[in-house]
Amino acid sequence: MSVKIRLMRVGKRKQPTYRVVVADSRSPRDGRFLEILGQYAPRQEPSLVNLDGERALYWLQEGAQPTESAAKLLQIAGVWDAYKASTGKVAVSKPKVKSKPKAVKEMPSASTAPTEEPPAADAPAQDAADA
Repeated sequence: MSVKIRLMRVGKRKQPTYRVVVADSRSPRDGRFLEILGQYAPRQEPSLVNLDGERALYWLQEGAQPTESAAKLLQIAGVWDAYKASTGKVAVSKPKVKSKPKAVKEMPSASTAPTEEPPAADAPAQDAADA
C-alpha cells in the first residue's frame, strides 16, 4: 500500500480550508484517510498551518510520501527539516527551478545609462567652426 501525506479539502464553496491527512494514494482526494495530521487555512491573514509534528515525522519515517503542497506545509512547520536531520541527510531545501523563464525585458533607466562625452567625430567640426 502506497501512503501519501496530502491535503483534503473541507469548508464551504469558495472558502476552502484543508486537512493535512495520511491516506492511501489510490483513495479519492476527499475520501478515506488513515489519520488527520493537522489543518491549513489559506484564507486567514496570516495563513494558519497547524500540524502534529510528532505524527507527521512518524509517517515520514514509515515511508509516506508528501505531495508537493503538503511538503511545503511540512517545511513551514519545521517537520521536514527534523525528518532530514533524523535520517542523516542534509536539511537544506532544494532551490526552486522554474521550467519557463520570465519573458520580461528590462529597459535601461536614465540613471544606469552611461554618461559619456559626444563621439570624437563631432569634435573636429567644432574646431573648424572656431577657426
